[in-house]
Amino acid sequence: MVRVDARDRVVRLQDVPPCDAGSPRPVVLATEHELLVGYFLRTSIEDEEAIEAAKQPVAIVRFRRPVASTFGPPNDEAIQGHPLAARGLEPYDAFEVLDSSWVRELERRNSVHPHHDPRRYDRLRHFVLTFHDSTFECVAEGYASVQGVGALESLLFREAAKGPR
Repeated sequence: MVRVDARDRVVRLQDVPPCDAGSPRPVVLATEHELLVGYFLRTSIEDEEAIEAAKQPVAIVRFRRPVASTFGPPNDEAIQGHPLAARGLEPYDAFEVLDSSWVRELERRNSVHPHHDPRRYDRLRHFVLTFHDSTFECVAEGYASVQGVGALESLLFREAAKGPR
């Protein structure tokens, strides 16, 4: 993770549904040109084991023109160890990091390229999805989320089959 500075600001994404706090079971599907994250949503049903997998509500977030991603620690119990926790990063939700150090670092790293254009990085955005056992972060041009009911992997691959947007 890139070291954050005073410019990084965390804001909650209001149009991405929060994940299930107990067992969101996120799945990441990524290529060089496409990136999707699927996960189980919060439910009002108290007995999670009583829900059939094929009938659980899920969300799929498609990131447009991704350039970098990471998936792993910290989990919900160690989220305070994330460098953005003091800025408002919390478990079980979706966020954007405005004026991201990560985006600025990517631009700096690419500046050695003979055809480098720093303006290309102006349209990149840093996103964070926090789950029970992991945290997902990516830099992309944008995102869109959809919701459905069914088997998570099937819905994820069906959405991926629609191709990059």
